[in-house]
Amino acid sequence: MSQSQVAPYGSWKSPVTSDLIVSGTVGLGHITLEGDEVYWIEMRPSEGGRNCIVRRTAGGQTNDVTPPGFNARTRVHEYGGGDFVVHEGTVYFSNFDDQRLYEQAPGAEPRPVTPAGKMRYSDGAVDARRGRLLVVREDHSAEGAEAVNTIVALKIGGEVDGNGGAVLVEGADFYSTPRLSPDGSKLAWLQWNHPNLPWDGSELWVGEVNADGSLGASGKVAGGPEECIFQPEWSPTGVLYFISDRSNWWNLYRLGEGGEPEAMCKREAEFGVPQWLFAMSTYSFAAETRIICAINE
Repeated sequence: MSQSQVAPYGSWKSPVTSDLIVSGTVGLGHITLEGDEVYWIEMRPSEGGRNCIVRRTAGGQTNDVTPPGFNARTRVHEYGGGDFVVHEGTVYFSNFDDQRLYEQAPGAEPRPVTPAGKMRYSDGAVDARRGRLLVVREDHSAEGAEAVNTIVALKIGGEVDGNGGAVLVEGADFYSTPRLSPDGSKLAWLQWNHPNLPWDGSELWVGEVNADGSLGASGKVAGGPEECIFQPEWSPTGVLYFISDRSNWWNLYRLGEGGEPEAMCKREAEFGVPQWLFAMSTYSFAAETRIICAINE
């Protein structure tokens, strides 16, 4: 038997430590489907809290994508989220230690897409037709000044993009959720300004993508300082859907042919959630005419 010990009040050392409690608990997040494969992030206390991207193949095999030494986690807006995106088996992810974006093709080692520096990246969308990645960039280069948020286009599949991306959208204090239409002709995104948080008031914008990849005519289609927009998504045929609290309930809408929001399911229920992180999702398309939603009544 162990010998009894006496210690002053408040100084007794418990053998049950915080490390012991969480060491066997793996956090799961950012579940992403691509074809018949599933990708997700595992937060592993046994590896110092490293975020590892994991893939489950169509055949049921599960394997790590990001090798040891890489931690798939971004610090954009400090809360992060939107740490990776996958396209045709190639994963693009933010690495926590240097906040650079990396590209990792199947069976290959990660290679940097962005230069070393004081820029952070999150919430990507692949523009395969133009060989680029559309992401939110947070620039901390100016000492003593507030970070500058933009949406940029990054070259992929080649050398490091030395400029850290070409700016497509700028001017607002914050951006999130750049989403490219299926035919690559339109870009949707969310933006908001101080003092609002995204669940206080945000705007949904849509811009025309020119043949050279630049952004043409753009405009606000929903939202404002008193209306929160959440999770814009394009349907398989290119109709823009989003969640809005314009009725005081977060309900699902789509943008009609005349440019006016159309309620898809008027209900005293919450289809959305506060956007604390990038790439949060509460609905997805099973088909053009079928949407799977998570709601809170």
